[in-house]
Amino acid sequence: MATAAPSAASRIAVVTGASSGIGAATARRLAEAGYRVVLTARRKDRIEALAEELTAAGHSAAAYPLDVTDRAAVDEFATAFKTVGVLVNNAGGALGADPVATGDPDDWRTMYETNVLGTLNITQALLPKLDASGDGTVVVVSSTAGHATYEGGAGYVAAKHAEHVLAETLRLEIVGRPVRVIEIAPGMVRTEEFALTRFGGDTEKAAKVYQGVAEPLTADDVADTIAWAVTRPPHVNIDLLVVRPRAQASNSKIHREA
Repeated sequence: MATAAPSAASRIAVVTGASSGIGAATARRLAEAGYRVVLTARRKDRIEALAEELTAAGHSAAAYPLDVTDRAAVDEFATAFKTVGVLVNNAGGALGADPVATGDPDDWRTMYETNVLGTLNITQALLPKLDASGDGTVVVVSSTAGHATYEGGAGYVAAKHAEHVLAETLRLEIVGRPVRVIEIAPGMVRTEEFALTRFGGDTEKAAKVYQGVAEPLTADDVADTIAWAVTRPPHVNIDLLVVRPRAQASNSKIHREA
């Protein structure tokens, strides 16, 4: 089934965390689908390079350096728009894999601020713009960690559970308004930075996450899922879509080849 073209009122798509991984891949897919993408992330050089790449390919893209945990900066960013059609809340990430007994409270705080408060900040700031489009979509890129627990992941799991609840509650609170709330919950995704960041740059620990897994999801797999959900007809809301690689049956049940 062909994807629906975005309406004239909802051509702008804001993507947070667009400097790499799922965010960058999603920006590419939405640009290909005809959206004017606004790339946000803290790393100015990365998003500017991506904006140049997309523009050179004939798409419409702009880079805006932004830390979603900085509420004043987020509010200032929002003033640039009269309407926004799509907001993809992708900024976030995991830090550490320590048990609850020894987890670093600073890591927990950082994960909560980026995954939860960052999503809250940008969603609150752009919700009036999404309303004004007459056909808005909020996407929350959560994780299967937001739906089940696993040992060594409590800080990230707690943050992603909170992000899931934010999306679910927002959907209840704005029903009847012209804004959809979509949650995409990926399982194991192999990107260039996620596991490396989680383990503080330890390449050996990062590699073990995917060891023996023939085909983890890629950022493009998740981006394709996001783009599909966003481009459904306006009356169709994909409340929650869980996407895992075939080798992963749950957060802790993974087939690894010898």
